[in-house]
Amino acid sequence: MPGMLLHIDGSKHQWLNDDRRHDLIVVLDDATSEIYYAQRVEEESTRTVMAALREVIETRGLFCSLYSDRGSHFFVTMKAGDKVDKHRLTQVGRALKELGVQMIAAYSPQARGRSERRFGTWQGRLPQELRLAEITTMEGANQFLRDQYITRFNAQFKVAAEEKGTAFRRTSRTDLDWIFTIQTERVVEKDNTVAIADRSWQSGKTRFRSTLAGTTVTIHEHLSGEVWIRFGPHVVGRFNAKGEAVTGKQERRGKGGRVETGENQKQVSSAFHTPLGIAHKTRDSHFPTAPTTVGVLRSKKRAARAA
Repeated sequence: MPGMLLHIDGSKHQWLNDDRRHDLIVVLDDATSEIYYAQRVEEESTRTVMAALREVIETRGLFCSLYSDRGSHFFVTMKAGDKVDKHRLTQVGRALKELGVQMIAAYSPQARGRSERRFGTWQGRLPQELRLAEITTMEGANQFLRDQYITRFNAQFKVAAEEKGTAFRRTSRTDLDWIFTIQTERVVEKDNTVAIADRSWQSGKTRFRSTLAGTTVTIHEHLSGEVWIRFGPHVVGRFNAKGEAVTGKQERRGKGGRVETGENQKQVSSAFHTPLGIAHKTRDSHFPTAPTTVGVLRSKKRAARAA
């Protein structure tokens, strides 16, 4: 059944018929051998793998499980050749866990052999197709893959699934921009900065704290190159791919992961609050009111005697 198990793998090769060697990342369905994604990248990495998986989820839907090799961007292994540590997640592992997708590591030589044979077909066909189309750039090759090659490949090699139906499910998640990020926790320095290696960012001002120094924030490095700094649900810093601060209203993550502007992200003066023109309504009580009634009657009797 489509969507039950997807394979992801990469192959380094001279795809453009010259000395340049790039990785081709492919995502396909185990049940039908249909290609869902194929793009050439400088190198298979956490970011390029995340970009592939996000595109499949956006175009096809959420799937049940992902089968991959034991590369360091998929799994953590204490020693080469050992079993993967299921309790220590990579960035890709964390993202897929948030989405409920199971990750399966390849151990059998047969599985690796199947992948190698498949890429052998690609290595024999794709460079010739690119040569005939007179394509010599990575951008042109990727456009060719999207517009022509994947469709033709699927028409020739896609097979019918043994089970009818589909296991793909359209996702209602609106926070894929957050899930598919490189996330790193850092403690804010006294000067309200946070750093990763040689890069440093200044967190913005907030109305709910005079300073964020000493607090733990999460740095989100987006696939677009933007960097957002988040304190709890609040975005307290936003920077473009060049590291320049992006000004404007700060935001927060709302219910369901939506990024939305919150009242506590802007300066609000209580002097501008207009009272609601709604009369107060007495709340119904779940408790007996008899004692209160008795007290009122006694007060009326005492008043009558005094008169």
